[in-house]
Amino acid sequence: MLLDFEKPIAELEGKLEDMKHLASDSDKEVQAAVKALERKILDLKKETFENLTGWQRVQLSRHPDRPYTLDYIYEITTDFIELHGDRTVSDDKAMVGGFGTIDGQTFMLIGQQKGRNTKQRQMRNFGMANPEGYRKALRLMRIAEKFNKPIITFIDTPGAFPGLEAEERGQGEAIARNLKEMFQLKVPIICIVIGEGASGGALGIAIGDRVLMLQNSWYSVISPENCSTILWRSWDYKEQAAELLKLTAKDMASLSLIDGVINEPLGGAHTDVKWMAAEIKKTILSVTKELQALDPHERISQRIDKFCSMGVVKE
Repeated sequence: MLLDFEKPIAELEGKLEDMKHLASDSDKEVQAAVKALERKILDLKKETFENLTGWQRVQLSRHPDRPYTLDYIYEITTDFIELHGDRTVSDDKAMVGGFGTIDGQTFMLIGQQKGRNTKQRQMRNFGMANPEGYRKALRLMRIAEKFNKPIITFIDTPGAFPGLEAEERGQGEAIARNLKEMFQLKVPIICIVIGEGASGGALGIAIGDRVLMLQNSWYSVISPENCSTILWRSWDYKEQAAELLKLTAKDMASLSLIDGVINEPLGGAHTDVKWMAAEIKKTILSVTKELQALDPHERISQRIDKFCSMGVVKE
């Protein structure tokens, strides 16, 4: 799938393939032209992906080939064991989690999971968790605390499921309880926005000692489309809304609402999943080592202070 801003690059890559076929006769002039075109494509890619608008990054975060939570978990762990159910209602397939080992250290890994095809999307509810999903996540976090294991959360959701049945089962309460409990957990918590981070659905598993974002992910109280619908009564202003929301990783870091940005390969995380997973793994191990050096009470105090200082203005 090609996004609109990728089409000029794709056209040049098509020309490059044609020229490579012509270069098979060892024509030096053609080979020189091939190398020049390769340099031009690389420069165009760098210019394009370094200067993406907010809406373009939103589009990239939704790319159908973009890695999801389980893709990263299976890449960075050696023996992931998924745990199921909230022990109250059911097992929410939009929220996954379990124990996994990274370089000999055991972690509790939790995150929203989307589907690749129509059947999977329906099963995963498009990554929109119900209350039982958030209660499952909290159950797993408490298990991690019991066994003194660090917690990693992967955030990738267009929001918590807004259906009537979700509200009847206490969607707001489930998310609010997660926020309260995550502030008080004694183990290190690292939260990583890997795709979409929308509203309370994202925040419900995003209270951590370190909150990080992938370069082409977004994190906001509302999606650009819904913001446009509310302000302009139309989806036509979604691009303008994306800019005004300041939802990109760069914007969030500049506003001190996250703790860091993890760079993606040129073209997005889907172009080199193994490289992207290796970067996430390296970051997790580095940050975990830093957090484990702190006393649990000090970690909790810093966690609370970090979130309480957001939005505070001093004149």
